[in-house]
Amino acid sequence: MAEPLVIVGKGMAATRLVDELSQRALGRYSIAVIGAEPRLAYNRVLLSPLLAGEIGEPEIELKPATWWQARGVSMLYGKPVTGIDRAAKSVTLADGLTLPYGKLVLATGSKPLRPPFPGGDLPGVATFRDTADVGLMRTYAERGARIVVIGGGLLGLEAAYGLARAGGQVTLLHLVDRLMERQLDAEGAGLLAAAMAQRGIAVRLNASTKGFVGKDKVEAVELADGTLIPADLVVIAIGVRPNIDLAAAAGLKSNRGIVVDDHLASEDPTIFAIGECAEHRGQVYGLVEPAYEQARVLATRLAGREASYPGSLLSTNLKVSGVGVFSAGEFEVGEGAQVMVLRDPGAGIYRKFVLREGRLAGCVLVGDTTGALFYLGLIRSQQDISPIRADLPFGEAYCTPRAA
Repeated sequence: MAEPLVIVGKGMAATRLVDELSQRALGRYSIAVIGAEPRLAYNRVLLSPLLAGEIGEPEIELKPATWWQARGVSMLYGKPVTGIDRAAKSVTLADGLTLPYGKLVLATGSKPLRPPFPGGDLPGVATFRDTADVGLMRTYAERGARIVVIGGGLLGLEAAYGLARAGGQVTLLHLVDRLMERQLDAEGAGLLAAAMAQRGIAVRLNASTKGFVGKDKVEAVELADGTLIPADLVVIAIGVRPNIDLAAAAGLKSNRGIVVDDHLASEDPTIFAIGECAEHRGQVYGLVEPAYEQARVLATRLAGREASYPGSLLSTNLKVSGVGVFSAGEFEVGEGAQVMVLRDPGAGIYRKFVLREGRLAGCVLVGDTTGALFYLGLIRSQQDISPIRADLPFGEAYCTPRAA
């Protein structure tokens, strides 16, 4: 008889786990996937183009219903799990249904950060996390509303871009002195800010939000210096935090995320965690690729074979406000490092490479991300790049012949 495997969470990590497992151990488990949202799993990375109207909802769906059915997976939509009974090895759903498990995988993702700003409960103050948020935001943007987005990281930039494309009058506020400070240096961030301005998005840096003003709905954002910025809609997009509530209530060890070992197992050997909710070696990843790497390792182990997860090299490769941005490894020049830069301000291109002892330690690409995967491979392999150093900024096509 197939062992019952319950996966809590119906997002990208859970979908990849089922995909990987079906390739390695189809039929070994009786799989149930439980999700709080009342719809099939979808690609959250595509929420920004969905908001912008560049794609439709069918295009963000990860797998059709027939794909899940063909793999014998039981899908439970709109049914959040409310508790885990580790002694009985079962989970309880909001409607009272109880499901037994032999193994349990927590892929509960993250929750949007929402600081307790004064006025934060006013109608018209939203976050950017799911398709319901997109629907609300589009309603405002399509009528040309004044919209303030708080947060100049990946999430905030994607929200601002989508809202502007959809017709909103967008102002982006960021607490520090440059956009995407965790991925970009000052010059790369400046190029991105200029591109945002060209797209009609007003960017205000060093802008500390004090709270929101309004009576029956939000009417303005108040900054710490007393400035008031009129707003019909405010979108808080300052990041996410791992959704560990279920694990913590079950007594599983959690810090920022659910603590897992190199096998992606929690302190309970029958319970695993992957994706944004997992904490591995003190690190929580908020990007898709680490979740996919974790899913691959866990599927291999669940199939009865050896595999371990050493951690992931953080990299960002996406279009922000229609501008290609890639960042991996070191992007600031620390002690003992060397730097190579290729810049073309007129074309909006900036390429920076940080080198250590003849090896690529990190790079930043803005405007032209050609060769991103090639550079990521060099960072991961830590091979000697001395023979191709002179051609490195121009991409793989120039480097490969000389590397050979």
